[in-house]
Amino acid sequence: MTDTTRSRSSVTMTVNGTEQQLDIDNRVTLLDALREHLKLTGTKKGCDHGQCGACTVMVNGRRVNSCLSLAVMHQGDEVTTVEGLGSPEDLHPMQAAFIEHDGYQCGYCTPGQICSAKSVLEEIRAGIPSHVTRDLANVVMNDDELRERMSGNICRCGAYANILAAMKQVAEETA
Repeated sequence: MTDTTRSRSSVTMTVNGTEQQLDIDNRVTLLDALREHLKLTGTKKGCDHGQCGACTVMVNGRRVNSCLSLAVMHQGDEVTTVEGLGSPEDLHPMQAAFIEHDGYQCGYCTPGQICSAKSVLEEIRAGIPSHVTRDLANVVMNDDELRERMSGNICRCGAYANILAAMKQVAEETA
């Protein structure tokens, strides 16, 4: 008989502004905690290996592949999913821009793309450099920066130009 009491943990995190307490197996990923335990199915399970970005959420303001992160690692953290950005009645500017620019085709990758796109703009505003940043003291938003930073989010339908247009629109509106 194995001792299962040590294989579970109680985790409290704030998800989309609401404190959530979960009693979960220590092996449950943040993605599965969101989808299976909290029924927030906007975040998608794509590859389940951190290669496609469909599961991207924001943890304490930074984007994370939720399939690669265990839920127990997020005690006390603030997690934002696509559901936490806006609602159909009150869209976040990035959600509205994706609709306006057809930044989605089949829509499967869209929640991760939107969360990542929002975070990318915040990274650039904060002056966090990427692999293509030319001047580390002056991070400038341009197409190369946006493409590089979004490279972890795959769109099998190829809506990249439309996603870029949506991001640029939001960047201009919030400048």
